[in-house]
Amino acid sequence: MIFGNGWLGNKFKDSFHVALSPADITDKKAIVDELIKYRPECVINAAGKTGKPNIDWCEDHKMETISSNVIGPLILAEICLKKNIYFGHISSGCIYDGAAPKESGFSEKDKPNPISFYSWTKVEAEKLLKPFPFLIMRIRMPFDSRPHQRNLITKLAGYKNIIDAYNSLTSVEDFLNAAKILIEKRATGVFNIVNDGIIGHKEIMDLYQKIVDPSISYTLIKPEELLEKGLVKAGRSNCKLDNSKLVAEGIKMRNAKEAIKSELMEYKKFV
Repeated sequence: MIFGNGWLGNKFKDSFHVALSPADITDKKAIVDELIKYRPECVINAAGKTGKPNIDWCEDHKMETISSNVIGPLILAEICLKKNIYFGHISSGCIYDGAAPKESGFSEKDKPNPISFYSWTKVEAEKLLKPFPFLIMRIRMPFDSRPHQRNLITKLAGYKNIIDAYNSLTSVEDFLNAAKILIEKRATGVFNIVNDGIIGHKEIMDLYQKIVDPSISYTLIKPEELLEKGLVKAGRSNCKLDNSKLVAEGIKMRNAKEAIKSELMEYKKFV
């Protein structure tokens, strides 16, 4: 069963053909009523505030962000623990920024260094959930082949300014496959669920021009210019995550660039 009626929640529902609840995860009674109704063996939390149109919203709505991203997941997890229901939580790799201690990227054991209020709430939720036998799945800049305001490809195509930075990314298709395997294994702990390697935003847009729309244009800027020019309120995370723990579970993730190419080939059919 999925909690969270957003983009990823619906992706889970469509892929796994399971019940999706739009219930407020801070409402204990609503949660219990849903669990009684559906009697799931597994619950995945895909609810949370990322802000509209982006994480800058979280900077001005801190209490609402804490409620959705910290308090809600803890309430849902506590109820699942008491009812002996396997619980999984979708977290974010945006809790890291900059160069990692190792060339392979930030591992699940590295200390977070969040640079936005949104990222801070994701760190706090992880801190509270880690001591328990839960599955915590970190993703980064998710993308797939269908246009959507939460899809990285759609986001980049709509920006006038593109930052010159490289990142780990998460193909939604690969994420759902990885999540299914981890859930079937009843895995617990934190997993970085990202595609192999890193890719730059410029590379993505160059591929977009080549595959989808040759007429699209953008201005390339440095990451620090976002704040310096007042284009954003909160810093944006740029980082590489190590997915070797996931690979050790026998889960194969495509190379980030190849995954982007593949999704763009489909994406062009819908724009």
